[in-house]
Amino acid sequence: MKVRKAMLAGSWYPESASECEKEINNFLNDATVSPSSKNKLTGGIVPHAGWYYSGSIACNVINYLKKGADPDVFVIFGKHLGPESPRYIMKEGIWETPFGDIQIEKEIAGELVERFNFNVETPEYFTEDNTIELQLPFIKYLFGDVKIVPVGVPPAKKSLEIGRAAAEISTRLGLNIKVIGSTDLTHYGLNYGFMPEGTGHSAVDWVRKVNDKKIIDIMLEMDPDRVISEALKHQNACCSGAAATAIAAAKQLGADHADAIVYATSYDKRPSDSFVGYAGIVF
Repeated sequence: MKVRKAMLAGSWYPESASECEKEINNFLNDATVSPSSKNKLTGGIVPHAGWYYSGSIACNVINYLKKGADPDVFVIFGKHLGPESPRYIMKEGIWETPFGDIQIEKEIAGELVERFNFNVETPEYFTEDNTIELQLPFIKYLFGDVKIVPVGVPPAKKSLEIGRAAAEISTRLGLNIKVIGSTDLTHYGLNYGFMPEGTGHSAVDWVRKVNDKKIIDIMLEMDPDRVISEALKHQNACCSGAAATAIAAAKQLGADHADAIVYATSYDKRPSDSFVGYAGIVF
């Protein structure tokens, strides 16, 4: 079976299994908050910057999803897309990670392709994507032989149907799934062409306490439609379609509560007039 190469290993995250394992253990030791929910967790929201900036957040969200029975499949929603962008999916094959390859779950992916229009990627023909790839070493290390369905969804109402369909299909097939929505939050500063509050500490405070807080609060309310509309209006989530679709899928699976695990910005690691917000959420 042909393999989709790990394009970002050695740059956005370590290339070798031993280096990845060392980083992951450091991330897990960083955990400061546990989800309050007593129920089985069905999914979460993760950031997708390089591991130096947001790896600890993403790793701990995925680790919290070990609560309850291990899943058969992770359905991962991501990709940097606009409202009119096409949808993307891999419906078969395997994806390389430093810990070994992860197989695509063909039954769920195949049914989604039958129901919705997708640009189908293959191990040979695909667009490089950090939103999903950066999560795969965490998933492989923490969950072993679990399979994945990687899906790129634009910030559009139709995407929510894809999330609900993924949940419905998995339930009918008797497959236990977890869902992940991959998005960073406000991209602020000259590098991103977005600086309504100028520069300096007041701009950082505005991102943390106003702009990012708005979208996080809506995610915690598990309102997928408003996640998309809020992000399009205030530029406080770069992949709101992915986050909203994961929420829609989780609600279809029975989730009715969300917890914020941690929030941070790239400014915390490396102060700059251009910076990005990150949140970890489980539901």
